[in-house]
Amino acid sequence: MFIIENEPIVRLGCFMGIFLAVALGEFFVPRRRLSTSKASRWFINLGIVIINTFILRILFPVAAVGVAIIATQRDWGLFNNVGIPHWGAVVLSVIILDFAIYLQHVLFHAVPILWRLHMMHHADLDFDLTTGSRFHPIEIMISMVIKMAVVILVGAPAVSVIIFEVVLNATSMFNHGNVFVPLDIDGVLRLIVVTPDMHRVHHSVFPFETNSNFGFNSPWWDRLMGTYRDQPKMGHEGMTIGLNQFRDPSGLTLFKILALPFTGKTGNYAINRRGIAGTDV
Repeated sequence: MFIIENEPIVRLGCFMGIFLAVALGEFFVPRRRLSTSKASRWFINLGIVIINTFILRILFPVAAVGVAIIATQRDWGLFNNVGIPHWGAVVLSVIILDFAIYLQHVLFHAVPILWRLHMMHHADLDFDLTTGSRFHPIEIMISMVIKMAVVILVGAPAVSVIIFEVVLNATSMFNHGNVFVPLDIDGVLRLIVVTPDMHRVHHSVFPFETNSNFGFNSPWWDRLMGTYRDQPKMGHEGMTIGLNQFRDPSGLTLFKILALPFTGKTGNYAINRRGIAGTDV
């Protein structure tokens, strides 16, 4: 199949295309004025991408797609042992993987030790497409293990894993984009995909907003699981992005944020300490 045989080209092409489209949108129709240096933030966030890519290539040479191929060859997992059309297995696998990522995201907000890792993502003082790739290397490794486990259990076809990962990367850049989407269009879009306005709420300094809107692809997991919040309390132009305990840009350099899980204060953000409803402090 073309997608499997040309996986690196497909991934890179989709990444570059979406990155360029969102970057142009941020330049011509920004949603908010940035509060810190864009050049400095992009150096940090894209530096993290390079570090994470290198680590994943070393530790997980076959990655999730390779695991899917092995699972198919050895008849591991549900869809490799039940009579279901290939297209049905592909569609259901993408849906299941998306739900698993939603649950994983909630887990990283619920467990204090995992929240320590996830803080790096939320400590960004602005919100743009590079924020969507700003994850601690240890979190990326844990996420890969979870994804591989789901792929094996489900017996996800390799093509479904590629589709899911391409869509996840694309939507992560889009829904973190500092792009103005007219409210009427946003209202329609968020019925089928997580929009920037929907996900921006998740990056508020208020814990009760941080612990909402966990979805990356589908907006319906939040609606179904009761974690959906329509708008930020202070409005999109007035809301503060980031975490209360990290407000000094000089303390958020590349090396310092890599050390954040071990040196930074967690604040009152972990769900099992405050609850999703929470308060606004």
